[in-house]
Amino acid sequence: MAKEAVLIQNAPKPAGPYSHGVAAAGLLFTAGFGPQDPATGEVVPGGVYEQTQQVLRNVRSVLEAKGASFDDVVKVTAHLQHLKRDFAEYNRAYAELFAEPYPVRTTVGSDLYDILVEIDVVAVLPGA
Repeated sequence: MAKEAVLIQNAPKPAGPYSHGVAAAGLLFTAGFGPQDPATGEVVPGGVYEQTQQVLRNVRSVLEAKGASFDDVVKVTAHLQHLKRDFAEYNRAYAELFAEPYPVRTTVGSDLYDILVEIDVVAVLPGA
């Protein structure tokens, strides 16, 4: 099985030895993205709502690099620093970008490194 690494300019630079995404077998797997502004590398100001918006903009950049959109996403995994406290605001930002039929989703509480939310997705590539 061939795989293709996806590295783009308009997403935060990877913090380690990984790609922004990998395309394989007609699917696109993204890295887990945090709420960093790609232009500055800084975490966007605000709470989990604003951070979720930025995370999803970062994810969208990788999807678009392969001709995909949120409509092509089939699986979402989200990590929240404060699951009970922040779930409603995270969910509000999430619902602004995803439409029915919604992808499956797992949202868990995690010990994150100075951020409130991290999200990765799996998408079916158009034409696959």
